[in-house]
Amino acid sequence: MASAETHHIPELPAFDKLGKLLIVVSPYYKDIADNLVLGAKQAIDTAGGGYDLVEMPRVLEIPSAIAIADRTSNFDGYVALGCVIDDLVISGETMRALGQLGLAGICVGNGIVTAEVTAQSLNEASQCGLNKGADAAIAALHLVALSRKWGRETKGIGFKPASGEFLMADSPNNGPKIA
Repeated sequence: MASAETHHIPELPAFDKLGKLLIVVSPYYKDIADNLVLGAKQAIDTAGGGYDLVEMPRVLEIPSAIAIADRTSNFDGYVALGCVIDDLVISGETMRALGQLGLAGICVGNGIVTAEVTAQSLNEASQCGLNKGADAAIAALHLVALSRKWGRETKGIGFKPASGEFLMADSPNNGPKIA
């Protein structure tokens, strides 16, 4: 006889200082996206973090938006949210790209819901206690905690800024001046 399946989600990690996450969402299926965003915001608020929200027209642009933000900003992690209904190609390509970002060391929580029908997607996005947006934000927070735990101090030698320092490409103090 099969037993009821149980799910275990580790407690939120503790941070001395939690920075900010970027929530990147495709509101193509607006009701679903709104539920996902609500869950992600609640999870980040519970952890005591901050967040910004940016919308992309489709889920395919979400990995690109995260890559751009990671190169040009100082977010600690990212939450990818959206819904793909009945399109295995778009779903697969989006998941592959998000996986590559993660393998490159970017802290990404994946909350892209894939389903065959809209009713199933709405159910997955807002199940009592199992909001996929919240799950994705919690995953991103755990990745941020892990990267901080295993991160090392840099001394600002070469092209890397010192730990805690952030340089923008167009910063006036970025490199030698050419006359």
